[in-house]
Amino acid sequence: MAFSATNIRKGMVIVFENDPCRVIDFRHHTPGNLRAMVQTKMKNLRTGSSFEHRFRADDAITKADMETHELEFLYQGGDSYHFMNTENYDQLEMDEETLGDNAKWMQPGMKILAEWYSGKPVSIQLPQYLVLEIVETAPVMKTATKTASAKPAKLENGVTVNVPEFIGQGEKVKVNPLTGEYMERAKD
Repeated sequence: MAFSATNIRKGMVIVFENDPCRVIDFRHHTPGNLRAMVQTKMKNLRTGSSFEHRFRADDAITKADMETHELEFLYQGGDSYHFMNTENYDQLEMDEETLGDNAKWMQPGMKILAEWYSGKPVSIQLPQYLVLEIVETAPVMKTATKTASAKPAKLENGVTVNVPEFIGQGEKVKVNPLTGEYMERAKD
């Protein structure tokens, strides 16, 4: 289904050079006596690279036919990550390249959303936050306050994040997997 470039919107997934690309930002621009154009910033879902492209207003754009499925992470075996589709219980595997930076956050039992294009998963969405236990960090400082400096802490999945000085080993914390930042102590 083709449509005019002037109908491009933020968040839309379009086919650009035979790859699905998500529109991160766009700006409709009509300079003086020249033809209208749409300046876009896009992210290629297959490669993960971001780029900018200028479409003429009358360019025909094709919307990508995407499917979304909820998957549950089962286990990792070598470079393969094994998932189960929670709708039909089919099992599939993805490699580290497909998961990208998200691979380090995978935990057994974790549910994610996967976007599919042409029968293959091309991107995943992690939960907004993860609750993880700190397995290694410097001792708690008695005089530490919330606004004090941060210290590195190694989480149970092997990722190191900066946490406030008052957080100790064995505590559970909420972490944003998109930014890799500490959010708050987890409430039990």
